Amino acid sequence: MITVRNLRVELGGFTLTIPRLEVREGEYLVVMGASGVGKTVLLHALAGFIKPAEGEILVDGRDVTSLPPEERGFAYVPQDYGLFPHMTVYENIAFGLRARRCPGEDVDRRVRGVAGVLGIEHLLDRRPAELSGGERQRVALARALAVEPRLLLLDEPTANIDPGNRVRVRAFIRELREKLRFTAVHVTHDIVEALELGDSIACMERGRLTGKCSVDEFLETEYARPYLEELKPLLKRLGYA
Repeated sequence: MITVRNLRVELGGFTLTIPRLEVREGEYLVVMGASGVGKTVLLHALAGFIKPAEGEILVDGRDVTSLPPEERGFAYVPQDYGLFPHMTVYENIAFGLRARRCPGEDVDRRVRGVAGVLGIEHLLDRRPAELSGGERQRVALARALAVEPRLLLLDEPTANIDPGNRVRVRAFIRELREKLRFTAVHVTHDIVEALELGDSIACMERGRLTGKCSVDEFLETEYARPYLEELKPLLKRLGYA
């Protein structure tokens, strides 16, 4: 269980306030909100890139708030994928494992294992410039999942992908979740993405979460109501209508 209590982050003139948030093991939480409301700030605080002014981040009751990013057991996938252009796909995936001083045999086993699950074994010798947007996204996910994180943090994972590939990436993430059952916090402005992927949804406005709820409960909120007619085919396909 990941628990956030009374978290306050101050960044320039912006303040993020999270009174309480819980993410159960195996849960896929989607945080929805427009640009500039603090979604990425939340991920950076969870990852340890930003030090909160107050509050706690707990993993199974253990306070990790003061730990550096590499000691939290979390993995972060940024919007721009964060791949090293001078490294091959293999080296990119291996980077976090080597930083954690994994033995060489374990590095190779994990890199090839996660590449197999994500269907990118044939890309291991290529460099990021030779890949499509969807392929880069898979490599970024592979690098994050290779370290077997307690929590996967996804920052607008389809934002830099064309609409056709966006549909495929969402389907791929959904399939990957069913295979690996990882715990995740995924931020997006896209209601379709939230409905397709989330076990639960929380909305963010001006640096505050307005509450976490199930998808069924979310569909009853004022936030979702204007989209219901447009989303009827999707909701029927997902079994919500």
